[in-house]
Amino acid sequence: MTRFGFILAAGMCLLPLGAGARGYIERMLHHPVPGGVAVVGLGIAEAPPKAYFKGNDVMVLREGAGHWIAVVGLDLKTPKGAQRLVVEDGRGRREIPFQVGAKAYASQHIKLKNQSHVTPDPEQTRRFEREHKEQMAAYANFRNTGPSNVILDKPVDGRLSSPFGLRRFFNGEERNAHSGLDFAVPAGTPVRAPADGVVTIVADYFFNGKTVFLDHGQGFITMYCHLSEFQVTRGQAIKRGQIIGNVGATGRATGPHLHWNVSLNNARVDPAIFINAFKP
Repeated sequence: MTRFGFILAAGMCLLPLGAGARGYIERMLHHPVPGGVAVVGLGIAEAPPKAYFKGNDVMVLREGAGHWIAVVGLDLKTPKGAQRLVVEDGRGRREIPFQVGAKAYASQHIKLKNQSHVTPDPEQTRRFEREHKEQMAAYANFRNTGPSNVILDKPVDGRLSSPFGLRRFFNGEERNAHSGLDFAVPAGTPVRAPADGVVTIVADYFFNGKTVFLDHGQGFITMYCHLSEFQVTRGQAIKRGQIIGNVGATGRATGPHLHWNVSLNNARVDPAIFINAFKP
């Protein structure tokens, strides 16, 4: 199947039965704030355009009769104001402006018993740097096929605890903002894939503990951390709803929970957007 044919089919299956074709994804996902998502119209064309934001490939989907949209991830450092999406299509190369609003995030103070999870020693730092490099490579990957769906299932059924974007302080020391969404669920709870994908990482990391990465296509990547055990292997093709692991408390965790990341065009964004739980 050609790339155009696959995206056409994928774009059609992204729509709910009986919904109007145009505008559904925008109504569900368009929250253009730092850590959010901007859905940008690209116009009508027979073939899919290519889109880029800050040098990264951007997901392009067909929504409606020949109408194409870009689904753009905005990291937490994206400034408020005008941004520009670079588009290449049959008309050549052009820029499409869009606006980013403001959003304030709260703070979180966490007490850890293991001080090395606050200030690693040199050997632990070298380990973290190796692991970080591997994860960044996985986030930057862009497969032209997919995704099967962009409105996601929850990976576990449970209470949402720590939200995305929190300024985090470990033992009084500020660290990176919370780049995912936490679910407070018991140890051993099965974790299910929210969309079809390919497993790109199965590893036990210093901070993240036992971790799985799923690549859903077109720069749409999800990460699952602090697992107790794995149910998948690297390179495995996964179907929506398939169990990929079990909840645990490995790595830098104060108790059993699932930490879930979502990345678009190499930008970590609020997973709550994709499960209809976003709070402005």
